Amino acid sequence: MAWRSTPAAGGRPTLRGMARSHLTLAALATAAVAGLDVTSASGFGSGARGDFESALLNTRDGRHWIVRVPTSERAEAEQSADLVALRALSNGVRARLPFAVSNFAGQTPIGGTRAVVYDFVFGSPLELAGIAEGSPLAPALGRAIAAIHTLPTSFVADAGLPVHSPVEILQSTITIMDRASATNLVPAALLGRWEKATEDGPLWQFAPTVINGGLSADSFLTSDDEVTGLLGWQSLSVGDPARDLYWLLSARGEYVAETAFDAYNEARGSSDRQVKHRAMLYAELEIAKWLLHGTQERSTEIVDDAVQMLHGLVDTVQNDLDQTLSHNTMPVMAVEEVEAMLDRDRRA
Repeated sequence: MAWRSTPAAGGRPTLRGMARSHLTLAALATAAVAGLDVTSASGFGSGARGDFESALLNTRDGRHWIVRVPTSERAEAEQSADLVALRALSNGVRARLPFAVSNFAGQTPIGGTRAVVYDFVFGSPLELAGIAEGSPLAPALGRAIAAIHTLPTSFVADAGLPVHSPVEILQSTITIMDRASATNLVPAALLGRWEKATEDGPLWQFAPTVINGGLSADSFLTSDDEVTGLLGWQSLSVGDPARDLYWLLSARGEYVAETAFDAYNEARGSSDRQVKHRAMLYAELEIAKWLLHGTQERSTEIVDDAVQMLHGLVDTVQNDLDQTLSHNTMPVMAVEEVEAMLDRDRRA
């Protein structure tokens, strides 16, 4: 299992270039958690080149822990949001989930930031491309996501976390489209396709649910074709359930996405018949976000990549561009390609 560590994207210079040894991280953990008796420590995650310096700790009582020190301001903000979400996930809420969620154990200040210790969640990272046709892991993914979406929304509001209405969600979607359109780099056919989706009233008639808000294949830990853990809760909110599902469309072939969506709908007993179509729209808009990222960073390479992907998307759906996303289920480009490019740029 590997703790998901997001790549660095800007940050605090005083925190960079301060790679700490495993023993130093272990010492920080013992300062953060009273009575922690560490017997060994090993490297974990992406190390000093990522947003977190991390170590896996073994203690005398046979337990395992993770200690993480952020190396950028963005990572600090992500860590803070994750801690708020983990505190909101009470024992009663966690009991409703069919997988494990990390527990916050303690923290200690270090170099203008803090080291945070969590208990270790067991499992192997999900390899979406490795899910074979007929594998029970595909429906397990759908059921795991459905379990999140059936949680009571009250605990999210009580924790002061975001609660978004369908109108607000639609408006934020339109804002992304408008910003992308302003670049004059999005093919007119795609803009028309997306505009039709935002103008389709039934597409946006849904009940907001509890969502993780940042799901990807990297979020999941698995064992024996079951989901055993889920990492990264910093975007916990009440919002559009399709936000937690769009990444499934990046799976090659039809089996994983179709099976996961079927299992999801069965588990939820959902009346939201348009959830997959909104997920498809979000998947396509990830390329628009990639374009906006490139323009913001003034990176010709990123912009060119995004434009190429947008034109590839036109080629993919060219026979259905006169249809709205709410009426046709059409293939999309692999979102994992967008995420991979974002990761590469953030590491630069």
